[in-house]
Amino acid sequence: MIEARHLRVLRAVAGTGSFSAAARELGCTQPAVSQQMKALEQSAGTPLLIRAGREMRLTQAGEALVRHAAGILAGLTAAEEEVAAIAGLRAGRVRLVSFPSGSSTLVPTALAAMRAAHPGTRISLVEAEPPRSVEMLREGDCDVALAFRYGGDGDGLGSAAEWEDLVVRPLLTDRLVGLVPEGHRLAGAGRVGMAELADEPWIAGCPRCRRHLVEVCEGVGFTPRIDFATDDYPAVVGLVGAGLGVAVLPELAVESVRAKGVSTLVVEPAVEREVVALTLPDLARVPAVAATVAELERAAAR
Repeated sequence: MIEARHLRVLRAVAGTGSFSAAARELGCTQPAVSQQMKALEQSAGTPLLIRAGREMRLTQAGEALVRHAAGILAGLTAAEEEVAAIAGLRAGRVRLVSFPSGSSTLVPTALAAMRAAHPGTRISLVEAEPPRSVEMLREGDCDVALAFRYGGDGDGLGSAAEWEDLVVRPLLTDRLVGLVPEGHRLAGAGRVGMAELADEPWIAGCPRCRRHLVEVCEGVGFTPRIDFATDDYPAVVGLVGAGLGVAVLPELAVESVRAKGVSTLVVEPAVEREVVALTLPDLARVPAVAATVAELERAAAR
């Protein structure tokens, strides 16, 4: 019989390429990983891993088992949580992944409410931008993903079709605002057309935001000259405040940063992104997961 703990170890070995790296990721010893893989191969009745130089590679059977592992583990998690709720055990775990500006604005309010209402539920948080956060959800590495998508995403990342297999709970529409140094010629304008910034040096954000910035600028007739690119929103604000360029950031990001030395402007045409909570259909029926998503909705409505 194949055990869930063995599947988790197999996924770690497949992802890291070695027993020693998998052991570090799982917080156990290399011999323990080796023993569990031997037990899994005995249960499967066929080799699942082969050594290729310094790396461990999956056999065809191993690839098949890893492909099914995420769904199996998600189903097991859902079953365990539902059984615990039915039995009246007020304990559980929710693994949340969020993009940084969501972590500093929506998440604290939601998690504080969860702790007050359900003190026995443990919630962990890690940060990742989409599409990586969505991959983590599908791979069974989290239960809820706070993510976003821009209107008109043309690459399939975060499009409606790409999320068809997930439960999508819209939270809010986050408008992008322009940032210019306080001494900039447009600092007091209140609003600005993107085309008015065509000759400015730009500071760009995360890869998806960067790509969308280029698409929007090209849509109004110019290609932005990106002098700096960083995933760190405070760094973006700091670079603008130092007079090194202009930027557009989501309002959530501006809320989470002390915007010193910069002026914010309404950008035209409007550029918006949809912020959503994502989970798997099986996990959506888990009480702790459903409660976490509900608290994220309440936090977004405030």
